[in-house]
Amino acid sequence: MSEPTAIGSESAGSPAARPLSVLAKGIDRLEAIARGEHIEAVIHKQVYDEQPVLEIEKFSLWYGHKQALFDITLQIPKGRVTAIIGPSGCGKSTLLRCVNRMNDLIEGVQTHGDMRLNGESIYAPGVDVIELRKRTGMVFQKPNPFPMSIFDNVVYPLKIDGERDRRIINAVCEQSLRGAALWDEVHGRLHESALSLSGGQQQRVCIARAIAGEPDVLLLDEPCSALDPIATGKVEDLIQELQGDFSILVVTHNMQQASRVSDYTAFMYLGRLIEYGPTSEIFTRPRLKETESYVTGRFG
Repeated sequence: MSEPTAIGSESAGSPAARPLSVLAKGIDRLEAIARGEHIEAVIHKQVYDEQPVLEIEKFSLWYGHKQALFDITLQIPKGRVTAIIGPSGCGKSTLLRCVNRMNDLIEGVQTHGDMRLNGESIYAPGVDVIELRKRTGMVFQKPNPFPMSIFDNVVYPLKIDGERDRRIINAVCEQSLRGAALWDEVHGRLHESALSLSGGQQQRVCIARAIAGEPDVLLLDEPCSALDPIATGKVEDLIQELQGDFSILVVTHNMQQASRVSDYTAFMYLGRLIEYGPTSEIFTRPRLKETESYVTGRFG
């Protein structure tokens, strides 16, 4: 594939052609990135000690001629919660939506590089995108339950797969609602409209629907941004409860939330991965001063 030219990219002999050693002279990484220079991400060694569920390799994306992601290489550990943080417009939601190929629906999008889900390329020719999306449960910023009953919302993935055994469907509904910490609140209302629930309950219905399909990875795109603090706390508790049973990749703009719910954290800036490692280190002992500045609220 011929790749579009990245906006802000530099030709040979320009600053982008300088060796990375320029950073040793005190040049700020974020300023260098803003000029279009290539900066290697700092990835902590603990990441490589984990079994990956998702491997992102030199992945780039363009909206028309504008490049939004730049050579992202990232391993998402199996059975863990990984948070992606960064300022608005840094590409974190774009990257998340590449995992289930939702960006394919946008005209003019082009990609380069690869992503592998449990070792299988999701961008290889002939990949069944519908099947892929069954393997990558997605929960969006705003709750989006379907205009149908709570029960039908939760078991929707089974019904579109053709499951007709009522015992299995009922069991999955209860199991998924329990997994979403919602069964005790709604078990007597399963045939009421999901739209009658509170915002926080609707979001947990969406999570129940996502996990009913037993996805390889659960994708959460700022799942608490539209919720009040009490509902946010319940969803955060749920994320931690699901850890281990599911591999979770969550985008959040909330630093405190990332530090509370995740095992690993990736910091992005202007479409680049800057630093990636255990959440405890990213927030207390980051390798880069730029990461420290972001997580402590000095910019962003």
